[in-house]
Amino acid sequence: MAGRGEKLEEPLLQEEKRRGGEADMGEITSCRMFLKEETEENKRFWYLAGPAIFTSIAQYSLGAVTQVFAGHLTTLELDAVSTENMVIAGLAFGIMLGMGSALETLCGQAYGAKQLHMMGVYMQRSWLILMAMCLCLMPIYLFATIAVLAGRFPLYMIPQLFAYGANFPIQKFLQAQSKVMTMAVVSAVALLLHLLLSWLFIVRLGLGLPGAAASLNISWWAVVLGQLFYILMDYCPGAWTGFSWAAFRDLAAFARLSIASAIMMCLEFWYYMFLIVLAGRLRNPEVAVAAISICVNLCGWDIIVFFGFNAAVRISNELGAGRPRAAKFSILVVLTSSAIIGVFFMALVLFLRDVYGVPFTNSSVVSPAVSKLAVLFSFSLLLNSVQPILTGLGSGFPDKEVGRIGGKSTKHSCLPSYSFYLLFSIVEEFRLD
Repeated sequence: MAGRGEKLEEPLLQEEKRRGGEADMGEITSCRMFLKEETEENKRFWYLAGPAIFTSIAQYSLGAVTQVFAGHLTTLELDAVSTENMVIAGLAFGIMLGMGSALETLCGQAYGAKQLHMMGVYMQRSWLILMAMCLCLMPIYLFATIAVLAGRFPLYMIPQLFAYGANFPIQKFLQAQSKVMTMAVVSAVALLLHLLLSWLFIVRLGLGLPGAAASLNISWWAVVLGQLFYILMDYCPGAWTGFSWAAFRDLAAFARLSIASAIMMCLEFWYYMFLIVLAGRLRNPEVAVAAISICVNLCGWDIIVFFGFNAAVRISNELGAGRPRAAKFSILVVLTSSAIIGVFFMALVLFLRDVYGVPFTNSSVVSPAVSKLAVLFSFSLLLNSVQPILTGLGSGFPDKEVGRIGGKSTKHSCLPSYSFYLLFSIVEEFRLD
């Protein structure tokens, strides 16, 4: 295995060209041909995206369910769960997802180039890198336990951190092979298990924070072990050939690739936190932060949907198979689909502008403030429908540095723009000190 396939610097696309892969799609010369190709591409795309979107939502819901059940506890315990979920786990989630997304490029192109044996090696390398990063992130959990009045809840959630490190490489490994339905089933079972355990530990047995932490940790590790069991049962023939010493080679290059990928993803998650911090500088910070937190919460669900599109998997598969024209056409179809859904979300917010904040607050002050943000917030949802796709497309190209630069430039141009639209709208309402 020490040949060309293992070198991260060697494009898998070139290897496949020498092997003679499937022919690239022909030039589109008529509207009828365009519609035919678009229909076929949409079928392939939604076959991957549908279950992947459900998987993203189900896994994102695990923390939300814990927060809902924490409402049965004291205010301080609820604050502990909220702080860990939104800040500490959010930080770790962004880093782990970003670093794990390096496999979208490598596994996707390895699958397209028929170098299946390298997929398992890449996943094991990613495990090593991410577990090392988990050890680096542990002091944050320990410091939070000391510094936050919330108590020991962050300490209880350390197993979840390592579940992140194990899950995302497995997830990208399976996505590259279109094993998305398996991921969806495992995530659905884990979500149902989490609902049951949360009710049992928190409501029925009254275990408080330890019970909330236990249910969340067990559910995340159920996701990991369920997917791992599927792989070990030889449902990924050729891609998983067992543990290999080859996973310990070229770790430095793999780490650089993972870090570049993490930069792309982390900017996506962290700018939301920065936005809330800025809102806290307003004259009426309680109302301002509450209003923008509702918008950020909805943006979080929105962005999870579009991250589930997994555009990088389709692009990497086509590039690995030596089909650049098909890859370009996939980009067009994905962007068109995401823009249409973004327009739908935008119209929905505008139609429900007077009530869309009501499920999140009973305050007679906060709800009208959220309603006043409807126009700008709906516009932000439209931009947010395209931007995660562009980030994913950057992950699909072999040169991660190019993707990182493109991702950063996109965020510098799009994300802060509508973030500050939202912020300035709140400033106009509440005024700065």
